[in-house]
Amino acid sequence: MMLSDDKINHLSHILLIALKGKDLITTKADDSIIRKEIKKSIAAEIKTGEEIDADVRRKLSSFSKKLTEGSSEWEILYKKFYAEESSKKGR
Repeated sequence: MMLSDDKINHLSHILLIALKGKDLITTKADDSIIRKEIKKSIAAEIKTGEEIDADVRRKLSSFSKKLTEGSSEWEILYKKFYAEESSKKGR
């Protein structure tokens, strides 16, 4: 799932406000620098998720028995392989 820059920017702003509001962080850095780092983290997680999704779909399409996307068997295998790939990437 791809998010636009505006959505990621909005999420980073909300996260920073929430973290500061609950006194979970105290910073000396400017808020814009912190939001920039939050945005980098969100973008990296999205990219990793897309890479995992592509790997899993490639694995599922390589089966000799053709699986129909959305079928219960496909969903079960997708979740299983997604979890395996996620753990390989340290998620």
